[in-house]
Amino acid sequence: MSHGRPMEGNGDKGTAVWRPTLQDVIGASRRTAPHVTRTPLHRYLSLDRLLDAEVYVKHENHQRLGAFKVRGGVNLISQLSDDEKRRGVTAASTGNHGQSIAYAAGIFGVEAAIVAPEGANPGKVESIRNLGAQVIFHGAVFDDCLAHAERLARERGYRFIHSANEPHLIAGVGTVALEILEDLPDVQVIVTPIGGGSGACGACIVAKTVNPDIQVLGVQSVQAQAAWLSWKEGRIVESPMRTIAEGLATGSGYEMTNGILRDLLDDFILVTDSELEQAIVLCLEKTHNLTEQAGAAALAGALKVRERLRGKRIALVMSGGNISIPQLRAALDNAPGESG
Repeated sequence: MSHGRPMEGNGDKGTAVWRPTLQDVIGASRRTAPHVTRTPLHRYLSLDRLLDAEVYVKHENHQRLGAFKVRGGVNLISQLSDDEKRRGVTAASTGNHGQSIAYAAGIFGVEAAIVAPEGANPGKVESIRNLGAQVIFHGAVFDDCLAHAERLARERGYRFIHSANEPHLIAGVGTVALEILEDLPDVQVIVTPIGGGSGACGACIVAKTVNPDIQVLGVQSVQAQAAWLSWKEGRIVESPMRTIAEGLATGSGYEMTNGILRDLLDDFILVTDSELEQAIVLCLEKTHNLTEQAGAAALAGALKVRERLRGKRIALVMSGGNISIPQLRAALDNAPGESG
């Protein structure tokens, strides 16, 4: 098992070069407990019948701010040095990472500037502002925001917080899988969405350390497949990004998360945007939960490989529920007449 070894290279813009372990995730659980929600893991018989398996859903859509990333933000900012806290932080985000950093910055009295793409989810933007962070719009896609946030860090002295290449973020979001294993020790498969990959990395580190036989499957949009290509080719790959799922909308793989996924992830599942929209409607029908496209990815992926999952005990990570009204309307309009 290689998840405890140091990372190679020099890190990313000042990021510490180390790989989180299960002990780091356990520490993050203690650190974040006062500030985040321990979300439920519910079994749904309707999903059992749909997948011919024993199906549980980890409801990170019930999390404070409606997404799993808040766990990572609290874990990271709680450990900043006094100097870093004085200087403030910046991050690039399509929404959920930005909310996470804004929320944690507010708890610990840190100034935060979040760079978001023009046309970002308005509900997420409003939430970031309500949490006290500055929102700076720049560019059309996430990678434009990333470059601008790095510039701001150099010019203003902010601590730059990458959404993937940050060990403390990975350890923080790894608490999702830790809770799954505490509530369902005999889980056989964990299915989780992949954008930048922090959540999937956290799941891999926890699951493979506790029981190497647990399979971890990652789901990415075929319209934004940079993480899959990087995983497959063993190097960082850039790829066109056209997905409607902002939580999966990355145009490049990232060094830290790609290294962990290459070592520990069992497989990738690629789904179309249409399949993500159908999964949103299925989540609403079968679990009575609203989820954004990335949050529905685990169900979309499980449907894609249902033959592999037949008879198994599986946990689907519903990573977030921050869907806008236009996005929900589009999913409902595009759904087939009978959804299973």
